[in-house]
This record gives sequence, structure tokens and C-alpha cells, in this order.
Amino acid sequence: MPVFQLTDELIFPPPELAEEGGLLAIGGDLTRERLLLAYEMGIFPWSSEGDPILWWSPDPRMVLFPEEIKVGKSLRQAIRRKTFTITMDCAFESVIRQCSSVHSRADNDTWITSDMISAYLNLHHSGFAHSVEAWHDKNLVGGLYGVALGKAFFGESMFTIESNASKVAFVYLTEQLSRWGFTMIDCQITTGHLMSFGAREIPRKTFLLYLRSALKSRTRKGRWVMELDNPFSGITLSHKQQK
Repeated sequence: MPVFQLTDELIFPPPELAEEGGLLAIGGDLTRERLLLAYEMGIFPWSSEGDPILWWSPDPRMVLFPEEIKVGKSLRQAIRRKTFTITMDCAFESVIRQCSSVHSRADNDTWITSDMISAYLNLHHSGFAHSVEAWHDKNLVGGLYGVALGKAFFGESMFTIESNASKVAFVYLTEQLSRWGFTMIDCQITTGHLMSFGAREIPRKTFLLYLRSALKSRTRKGRWVMELDNPFSGITLSHKQQK
């Protein structure tokens, strides 16, 4: 399949036309309108500093259905110790900058470029992008951020300074989304880390069907507030823990 060159026109080619690796288009911009259109179509940006904007729609797609989340014994114990205080939308800019910094150190590169940071800050101020923070002794030690449309949450990145901090934040987020009626978390790219939580690959065709259904619901815009004290009410034990 060819890779499409975007123009100033607010349009994307159908995601089914992406090449085998998932790359669909190049160019365009990171305006709020284009980003929201991309997410609505099952497309997301992912490129390095100094490179043109690259737009992706991989097949298969990694998805976590909130009711399928699995929490192993050690993480469950870490949550019960209540080492971390978990909040939402209290430090979005700090979270995204930490995610960018962590990936820069790990990979000597990052897809969370300065332009991406500005674009997602704009989405956050518009009520579409959200962060989850893990605090220890009033210090930000982990977190994650993503975009919400309808009943779908599109996870973008996470960081950890203290062991388990981002994992605890992710468990809280997943259970909170479940209570709000969210139907899926788009994890975008397959990783063993996400699979350990119960995320699984589904065909892009199936993902797009789930996405269209999720987008029929009203988007929960504005600042989010964490309502949970104990996130375990709807969580599935891992097979290892059940024995």
C-alpha cells in the first residue's frame, strides 16, 4: 500500500489502506481538529523530533477491555500498601514532560516531541486529554496520559520514577473508566507489559467496529477527578494469583 501525503485539508485516507507495518500517512499538522479526527478514525501520530509527522493505524491493534484487566499478586499488594496517592488531571504538563524525558533517556530519542507536547496540552485544556498521577510524599513519581472520546480511552504513554508507580496509576485508571462505562482502552502498540495486564491483540477491522460503537456515547470532557479509594471491586485476578 502507498503512504499518503497529507495536505492542509482536514482529511485522512481510510485506515484500512495503511501499509503492512501500520504506517498510513505523512505530513499534515497537530491541530486539535486533526488529532480528534485521527482518533475518531483509529489513527494516531507517532514520529521522532525533526521528522515529518507520521500517522499510524496498525493491524492487529492492542486493546484492553476494562473488565478483563488482570492484576498480579505483587502489584495487588503494592496497591493495598497505599504507598501512592492517585489523582487525575492535577499535573498533565508534568506527566507528559516526564514521559518525554524518560523515553529520551531510554531510547536516545522520543516520539513525544516539543510539538506533540504543545498539541496534547491544547487537547488537555480543551477537555479531551487526561492524565493520571501517582504521588509519594507529595512528589510526582509516576503517571500516564491519553485521550478520551465517547467511551474509548486512547493511552499514549506512561512513566515511572518509583517502582510500580505507573502500574498502580494504570489499575486505578482502568477501574475508574470501567465505573464510568468506558468500553475499551486503546493501547495502540503490542508490548509484553500491557499483555500482562490482560490487553490483547484484535484485528483492526474489529477494533474499528468497537471504536464506532464507543463513539456513539457522549465524551466525558473537562477535568477528571479520581473517585476511587479501593480499585479492586471489578478487577479480575490473574490466573497465577487464583491458584
